[in-house]
Amino acid sequence: MKSGKEVRFFLARDGRKIVLRTPRWEDLDDLLDLINSLVAERANIIRDKKVSREEEIDWLSGVIRRQEKDEVFFLVAEVDGRVVASSEISRRLGGYDAHVGAIGIAIKNGFRNVGIGTELMMALIEQGRVMGLKVLTLCAFEGNASAIHVYEKVGFEETGRIPRKFLKEDKYLDEVIMTKFLE
Repeated sequence: MKSGKEVRFFLARDGRKIVLRTPRWEDLDDLLDLINSLVAERANIIRDKKVSREEEIDWLSGVIRRQEKDEVFFLVAEVDGRVVASSEISRRLGGYDAHVGAIGIAIKNGFRNVGIGTELMMALIEQGRVMGLKVLTLCAFEGNASAIHVYEKVGFEETGRIPRKFLKEDKYLDEVIMTKFLE
C-alpha cells in the first residue's frame, strides 16, 4: 500500500477530527516524538530508552518499504496535521503460522480514551480480513486496563500469559496474550 494513503476519518469523542492513514516520510519527527514521549512517560511499551533520529529513520524506512510490498499494514492517527498514534498488523513470516497476524498499537498521552484506539483496532481487524488472516494476536502489559478494555471491546480474548515477562520499575508484570479469530 502506498505511503500517505488515507483509510478513514472520524470524530473523536472530544470532537477532534481524526485521520487514519498510512505513514509517510514527513511523519518522521512526529513518530520520533510519539515513541520518545511514551518512553518518557514510562508507558506500558517494551521500549524503555529513547530513540535517536537515526534509529527512527532506519525504522521508518523499513516500515515504508515493507508496507509498499504489502508485508505489513501500518496506520497512523493524525490530529490537526500531527501524528498522535501508530499501529500495525504484520503477518507471521511463513510456515504453518502464515495465517496469523500480530498487532501493535501506541497512542500519545492526551489522545487516549477518545476513541482513537478503538478505531485503529477496527481498521486493523478489517485489514486482517483483507490480508486473508484467520487469527490476530496482540500482547499487553498486565494492569493496562484501558488498553485491555479496548481489545476486549473489539473481540479479543485473553488466551494466555507469560508470567513475570516484564521487569518495570523493580516490579514484575505478566505479559497478557490476547487473540481474535476472524473466521
